[in-house]
Amino acid sequence: MVQTPPQPATETLLLKLPKKLGLYVTPEQFAALAASNQDLRLERTARGELIVNPPTGWETGKRNSRISGEVYLWWRNTGELGEIFDSSTGFILPNQATRSPDASWVSQARWDALTPEQKGTFANLCPNFVVELRSASDSLNSLQEKMREYMENGADLGWLIDPQNKTVEIYRQGLEVEQLENPQELSGEEILPGFVLNLPQVWG
Repeated sequence: MVQTPPQPATETLLLKLPKKLGLYVTPEQFAALAASNQDLRLERTARGELIVNPPTGWETGKRNSRISGEVYLWWRNTGELGEIFDSSTGFILPNQATRSPDASWVSQARWDALTPEQKGTFANLCPNFVVELRSASDSLNSLQEKMREYMENGADLGWLIDPQNKTVEIYRQGLEVEQLENPQELSGEEILPGFVLNLPQVWG
């Protein structure tokens, strides 16, 4: 008897979307897409629009690993305060957007306040500290909008690092955005006490 091979659970579809045309998904559909496309960084806006971020180039990957490495060293050397996450981690913000900062830290109090269900696949919270690293293909305006979204949803401190122009925008809760031109270092201030990021290591 000839056996029919089972049909694959997923189907590959090559689809090009015009920039003016958005693709909208529910939270449940987004979770299924993320599980089936783990090689992509997927995000979902508060309106439900799907954002597909392809793998980064080597320059952005190198810079991001250095930033995440410095955050890890600070976390380890200060007694492992709170929880740290890399760029592959998604968070469901209070406005229901699912976002993935390039690096992030969550205080122990904020993390412990979550139920097991709220932690789920994507934790239902906004990190206290977020970093966005601009790559060559990133629109500065879209990243600035994303940083404002983090702050509106509970972040305390955020850095938008632009290696192309060697600038940094610092976002603080309740304060105006501060822009720095070619800074040598960034301070974690009272949010990440003792943390200092050396910028020449990131630019290089």
